[in-house]
Amino acid sequence: MEFATFILAAQRGYHQSSESVIRNSIEQAVASEQAGFNTAWFAEHHFNNYSLIPSPLMMVAHCAGLTSTIRLGTAVCVLPLYQPQRLLSEIGFADIVANGRLELGVGLGYQQFEFERFGVDIDEAPAVFSEYLDIILKGLNQNVFEHDGQYEKIPPTAISVRTVQQPTPPIWIAGGAARMARAYREGHNFFVTAFHDGLETLTTLRESVERAAASEEKNVTDVKISLLRCCYASHDELEINSYLDNARFQRRLSEALHQRRQQSHDGYLLQETPTQQDLSFETMRKNLPIGSVNRVIDRLLEEIDVLKPDQIAVQTQLGDFDQKTMLRQIELWGDKIIPAVNKALCHAGS
Repeated sequence: MEFATFILAAQRGYHQSSESVIRNSIEQAVASEQAGFNTAWFAEHHFNNYSLIPSPLMMVAHCAGLTSTIRLGTAVCVLPLYQPQRLLSEIGFADIVANGRLELGVGLGYQQFEFERFGVDIDEAPAVFSEYLDIILKGLNQNVFEHDGQYEKIPPTAISVRTVQQPTPPIWIAGGAARMARAYREGHNFFVTAFHDGLETLTTLRESVERAAASEEKNVTDVKISLLRCCYASHDELEINSYLDNARFQRRLSEALHQRRQQSHDGYLLQETPTQQDLSFETMRKNLPIGSVNRVIDRLLEEIDVLKPDQIAVQTQLGDFDQKTMLRQIELWGDKIIPAVNKALCHAGS
């Protein structure tokens, strides 16, 4: 089983500077390598405090100089917000400076707040994503490519800065059943999340994966699946409650942005608003790999048995959770949780 950290780089309030959030995120990526995680993923968002990483490829390029073994990934580059021609060169540049360690995650986006400020119609995002991914694949696979589509018309073009990994870095897709089917059709990996739900939702996700593979006449194991998950191990109730509080804060903002409603008094800092979809801390602890080390290990093994992912991506940088505590948490995963889970899986496999 591969393990990753998923770094959102959130800012819960003005008591956190943008500089501190970014530097904490970088420090967590470096700590992830030291702890033995396979990959560090960086999100992309714009214009509010939900996430402060405007370019995950910039984070990859910077962290490449501070690390040597960990894979560095974009989760995700929101394709409709890019010029695909320019993005191709930036992908090549990031993979070069990372010595071939780039994992390229792409998605279509969901936050109207962002799309409006880029002058992009969010209702066209699925179609734009599909065409732009076609362009990215052409540019990565062909020395000279051209494109004549609905949204872009590109004359014969060569990308001068090409990836170290040939023909392409591993490509990961986010964004629902249609994109899942495309992943199987073209051999890409994909992200899934059960948010703060439990085994029932993971069972439903597994069924969706199996349908997508069957629809393309593929085996489920033909591509990799990464499960983005809130996880936390501790015997300290205050620590656990702080992590849960920050996870629920993040989910409240995500839901508001997904439903195309935002609450902001100053045009930037989104206001956290309780909703009917909120789960209690007790329910979140029941649903998620959260609690003692043994509880987290046992719960992860249950979830792996149901969903059968290839990677667990642990959400680290949430809200204003204490940085020193999170760095200790990352170290704890490397020391105890990751080895225990992989040992148990090896015994089960044998």
